Amino acid sequence: MRLGGESAVDGPESTFNQNQTGPKAGGGEEMAVPTPAKAARLLAASAAALVLLWCVHFRGGLSLGSPTNKGLIFNVHPVLMLIGFIILGSEAIMSYKILPWSHDTNKMVHMLLHAVALFLGSVGIYAAFKFHNESGIDNLYSLHSWVGLGTICLYALQWLLGVTTFFFPGASPTVRRKVLPWHVRSGLVVYILALVAAELGFLEKLTFLQAGGLGRYSSEALLVNFTAILVVLLGASVVLYVTAPVHNEHAHGYSALHKP
Repeated sequence: MRLGGESAVDGPESTFNQNQTGPKAGGGEEMAVPTPAKAARLLAASAAALVLLWCVHFRGGLSLGSPTNKGLIFNVHPVLMLIGFIILGSEAIMSYKILPWSHDTNKMVHMLLHAVALFLGSVGIYAAFKFHNESGIDNLYSLHSWVGLGTICLYALQWLLGVTTFFFPGASPTVRRKVLPWHVRSGLVVYILALVAAELGFLEKLTFLQAGGLGRYSSEALLVNFTAILVVLLGASVVLYVTAPVHNEHAHGYSALHKP
């Protein structure tokens, strides 16, 4: 799910170094992390801390094999989907604009971050199914489950197409040039769908908890709502950052696609 840009289609390294004026370009100074990217990382760290606080402190901890407290199995789901899927995915999306390394190195980091995000997201999906099956709860009955499962399938397809087109075995420069705009925009759509799935998940879980007696204005309810707001802000900051016009940065971000 690549939002960084494979704009150096005909000559990755040479074109990258010619256009790069922010990060290290031929041994120059390293670029400081831009303020929007810092804000995204701060929001990501805050959201990660809150979801851990929720699942560990309020919900009792995490376990993929609890024989008595099945809720511990479910707790793995929001932690991995947020930290592993959305937050690592956000880092992968921003990697082309904030990492100071060569084009090929950034591409490798971008691919690996998405691979780890996909793996952890898959484990998170597994935890949800395992919790439902061992608790006697139906699977795939809610909008959250439909959007979430569809999103991770699209994420996997996007990753596979990106790897085979831009990494290995790699398509011809002409094909890569034609595929790139669709790859970038479809990656952005998949990322937004992941955010939507997360918001639906927070809403669904909190609704169930409140139906079971959790106070609407309890500390836990407020924490879940606040975490969901941070995820919205994180997604907005990432999308705005990677689609912003490039000024004195290397032109291999998303906005490079709009240039003649």
